Amino acid sequence: MSRAEITTPEVLSDESVVELSLRPQRLAEFIGQGKVKDALRIYIDAALARKEPLDHALFFGPPGLGKTTLAELVARELGVNIRTTSGPALEKPGDLVGTLTNLREGDILFIDEIHRLRPIIDEFLYPAMEDYKIDIRLSDGPKAQTITMPVERFTLIGATTRLGMLTAPLRSRFGIELRLNYYPAEELEHIVFRTAEVMKVQIEPNGARELARRARGTPRVANRLLRRVRDYAQVRANGIVTEAVAREALEMLDVDHFGLDEMDARLLRTLIEKFEGGPVGLQTIAAAVGEDADTIEEVYEPFLVQNGFLQRTSRGRMATALAFRHFGYTPPAQGNDAQGNDAQASLL
Repeated sequence: MSRAEITTPEVLSDESVVELSLRPQRLAEFIGQGKVKDALRIYIDAALARKEPLDHALFFGPPGLGKTTLAELVARELGVNIRTTSGPALEKPGDLVGTLTNLREGDILFIDEIHRLRPIIDEFLYPAMEDYKIDIRLSDGPKAQTITMPVERFTLIGATTRLGMLTAPLRSRFGIELRLNYYPAEELEHIVFRTAEVMKVQIEPNGARELARRARGTPRVANRLLRRVRDYAQVRANGIVTEAVAREALEMLDVDHFGLDEMDARLLRTLIEKFEGGPVGLQTIAAAVGEDADTIEEVYEPFLVQNGFLQRTSRGRMATALAFRHFGYTPPAQGNDAQGNDAQASLL
């Protein structure tokens, strides 16, 4: 497993089964995201009291923070079924007809990466979400015939890492919008302890703290690091994860003490070494590091911005003084930073 794979917030191909075994079974067991949980608890209890389906809900935020898990927990708390799909998997309205017509009242349709829906799917969903009916085209051409079919009152839960890419008409049809944020280290420690208990791993508090500190604010990364450190402890340290063992294992895996991965380092070093810290446009950075611009903006930038390594300004991306110091460079003169801050302030 490469350094980039170890710290990526995306699900790896061999992790689906493992993730399922680690997911909480009730909303109360979900660690972190307190405001989101409190809001969901109120919405769920109100829907149950009225014996109505939950309003359509939109979960947004960086990958790996628990959007899919929360959707499944909402279904469990409501006592309804959930059908899961994703934006890229839906190519034409017919891909949704069977699913929608088989939903029972109150059931949940969960669409991951909903920002990647095709426009024709968006338009197909509008009457389904508002009026609980769908228009099915029986033929094509100027004399095309359509029939309207009713569907049971259901709840659509969408998940996205790119809220700004949703069309305004689709977004307006969600009655509930909830943002998931990166986890503080203290909450990630609790998650590491819970995962260790499920996996029957002996771990000391300082060992859990070391893992949490390097987990990029992301439970999925914390759990992945624990599995790799467990292997190291089993072979080199009698199976007990202490602070020293965790540090040794993570250094062997080349995991930065801030949780920066290979692509993070490449992005920041490119900004510093090739462009004197910026500002540089996103497309230019993408070409320079050989990565897709959308992936940079969606997966890497949120963590770097939130942790003070990167600034987004009206003129482009800029490496911060923290980024310069982290890689052993002298930060630019204060005047350059001020220009970047002025540009950033102009966006607010």
